[in-house]
Amino acid sequence: NRIITMLARGCGIRDISAIEKISCGKILSVLRNSNAVLKPKKHYYDTLEIDEFWTFVGRKSQRVWLIYAFDRASKEIVSYVWGRRNKETVNLLLHKLKDSQIQFGCLASDKWGCFRALFKGYIHLIGRKYTIGIEGNNCRLRHRIRRVFRKSCNFSKLLDYHFKVFSLVFSYLNIE
Repeated sequence: NRIITMLARGCGIRDISAIEKISCGKILSVLRNSNAVLKPKKHYYDTLEIDEFWTFVGRKSQRVWLIYAFDRASKEIVSYVWGRRNKETVNLLLHKLKDSQIQFGCLASDKWGCFRALFKGYIHLIGRKYTIGIEGNNCRLRHRIRRVFRKSCNFSKLLDYHFKVFSLVFSYLNIE
């Protein structure tokens, strides 16, 4: 449990190994077996802010895109998907929101064309002033998860570990 908390708080694998005096393999095993699930606190949100966020696995040329929905009022990460920066990934997020039976009054996003195209049937607020909350959350994620910081030596070598760490952090931030 302490290892999970340290991972969620942004400690690196080797840092945890040194502090807890256990092997890196044990920490990776705990991470691999973790099953953090993001559970929305509500079924209705007035406004969901949606944004894309890139990170990398292995090397910076291997970008992985996170597209997620955020509620500014509760500072809650409502739902997220991983994929390429394209319409299909945004569509996956919309389907995930529908499958979770999450309803919303309107969506807010930046001017990216995929958002404009897919959010036509919804009340859609476009512009920076509507996405202040999620942009602030992006900064919080960059501070909290060292492997997201773009000029860092810390990075995930395997996609599975990368996804697990983000799941832990998102679950932890929603409880916090």
